[in-house]
Amino acid sequence: MRRLPATLTLAAGLLVLPALAAARSAGDPIRLVWDEGDVAGTSTIYGPDGGEPIGFIEYRQTRHGDRLSCVRIAHFRDGSSDEDSADARVEGTLEALAGRTIIRDADGVPAVDLTIDVAGGHIAASWGRGARRRTLDERAALPKGTYWGPLIFIVLKNFDANAEDGRLVFRTVAPTPRPRALDLKLARGPRTVLERTGARLATLRFELEPTIHWTVDPLLRLVLPRATLWMLPGEPPALARFTGPRNYAREEIVIQ
Repeated sequence: MRRLPATLTLAAGLLVLPALAAARSAGDPIRLVWDEGDVAGTSTIYGPDGGEPIGFIEYRQTRHGDRLSCVRIAHFRDGSSDEDSADARVEGTLEALAGRTIIRDADGVPAVDLTIDVAGGHIAASWGRGARRRTLDERAALPKGTYWGPLIFIVLKNFDANAEDGRLVFRTVAPTPRPRALDLKLARGPRTVLERTGARLATLRFELEPTIHWTVDPLLRLVLPRATLWMLPGEPPALARFTGPRNYAREEIVIQ
């Protein structure tokens, strides 16, 4: 009987091992709860003070079989724009295939042009102007759970089915302006009431920020931007407000 505790400890450890092995990593595709289909619409962009509109976003999403294509273009009053496109496979999980990010200045010239080929494991990009223009063309190990642009909102809609301890980490490729592969963390915050003209909206707040390791993350927050998103509960959930950086230039915007 003296060996019973040790035996029970070993048995408990064996039971835990499969659960640990099944834990989701940052590059694993997220499980889809909500069906994605054809969608189109626009949203208004405001400055950080929430006053006059400074632009608008047009969004288009189409689905053919298990393939999803989406384009999101932010048009700004000064003539600049941010464009993100993505193709993905949506068959139970969200598996990124390829996409592109183009950031144009007020003259319409691409300040950043980034192509992401997840299926082919390849990144190509150019950034800067004139003699300071730089290019990159390289192989990259990009997991199927790599998300950017409009794919991030799909991740957010399916947060509850994939989060662990109120957090969900995924891989992204972001222009800084040089393209960098890094992990982003979505963390669920408190319930919050948003005040709108003539309405009070009950929402859930989420924080989105880069993450590497708990010992480094506080330093990351000092140099890399973070964003806050408010979601309306529903079937499916819907985005009520976004506040955060426009792009690597860290210009603060509000979308609602």
